[in-house]
Amino acid sequence: MSLLDYVLPFLLALGILIVVHEFGHYLVARLCGVRVLRFSLGFGKPLLVWRAGADKTEWVLAMFPLGGYVKMLDEREAPVHSDELHRAFNRQSVWRRIAIVAAGPVANLLLAIALYWGLYVSGVEELRPRLGAPVAGSQAERVGFRDGELIRSVNGRAVETWQEFRWRLLDDALERRGARIETINDAREIVIRDLDLMAVDVDQSQTDVASQLGLQLYRPNLPAVLGKLTPDGPAQAAGMRSGDRVLRIGEKQINAWGELVATVRDAPGQSLEVEVERDGQSAVFRLEPRGVEENGRTIGRIGVSMANAEAQRELLFVTVRYGAVDALMKGFDQTWDTAAMSLRVMGRMITGDVSVKNLSGPVTIADFAGQSARMGLSQYIKFLALISISLGVLNLLPVPVLDGGHLLYYVIEIIKGGPVSERIMEIGQQIGMALLAALMAFAFYNDINRLVAS
Repeated sequence: MSLLDYVLPFLLALGILIVVHEFGHYLVARLCGVRVLRFSLGFGKPLLVWRAGADKTEWVLAMFPLGGYVKMLDEREAPVHSDELHRAFNRQSVWRRIAIVAAGPVANLLLAIALYWGLYVSGVEELRPRLGAPVAGSQAERVGFRDGELIRSVNGRAVETWQEFRWRLLDDALERRGARIETINDAREIVIRDLDLMAVDVDQSQTDVASQLGLQLYRPNLPAVLGKLTPDGPAQAAGMRSGDRVLRIGEKQINAWGELVATVRDAPGQSLEVEVERDGQSAVFRLEPRGVEENGRTIGRIGVSMANAEAQRELLFVTVRYGAVDALMKGFDQTWDTAAMSLRVMGRMITGDVSVKNLSGPVTIADFAGQSARMGLSQYIKFLALISISLGVLNLLPVPVLDGGHLLYYVIEIIKGGPVSERIMEIGQQIGMALLAALMAFAFYNDINRLVAS
């Protein structure tokens, strides 16, 4: 895995989110009659500049793509001709200025809703919320959770996927609520159990809430029985058949499908002796796993799939799909829940109830971008939606320099009946820059610690 496999997905995500954010400002400014002088993706020296539109707006691609801006006509920045005073940003009503400034973060939130809508309309495959055997001595074991149980709801809220289950637990842990979990077992019996979340450490940088409680994802112990064989693959060429059960590879006993896969992956190009059971008889074959590139290293494959793979997949995965209207509502709900969760976590960081180690900087985000891109388009889209929500929420915080800081000034202007003084705004800008710099430095520090720890 090369550095570009992380950098390119990160830059693509960043570019999309910045363009959407700044286009929100641009579009509402135009609708309010404000003249836009420049739309810039990135800061620093312009690499590409072109002009378009009746106002000859400059569209700029700059050297450092870690942000962007929309520059509007404004008397506070340069003299404005009398014919265009009505198009200056500072001459707009406070409500129009609020709309223009809020449009950027709102555009990011709307993007997240649109991305989730697209996923849910087309259908996204997720892990079922099926539990494995609880960790010995854990709270989950003490209250009686069993291997194979399927989770139906948490505190009365329906759960469809494993990710949604983990999200519900995190939400309840943040609120210091207990979790009443309803499950259904193989005998179709519904069981309700209560978990105490008061002692849970909400630190996602270390381990999630489910793991702390001893709850694990279901991992079936599948027999090493061969299903479909790839034509001209090493297994078929050696004489193996569908239905063969692998008993041994070399000196290693094979008891499950996962052991078969792991052993073959670690032996590209090596000659292996494979013993199988066929129709009650033992047979021995010799084959050589074919080497293929995966994530920067060579692994072995013999060209076989697991028997009854579709049935096993149905046991482990669920396709979540909705109609157009329901998908829109689901996208809105997920965006709202994520935004509210982000605000709660930030608040708990300030009070010390949540570790500041949860802060992530550009290195961690780039890592997540690369990982999600490797997992497929749907996972990358979910990553993009999550970061878009985070960007929208961050920019709405009442911190000078951010959009939320300007909105705070405008609210004060409405209350006091006049604009905030230039001196107050200048002091606020300095404080905001210091806070933002400290936040970025701490997030980068966390990134480095994670890299060292890994």
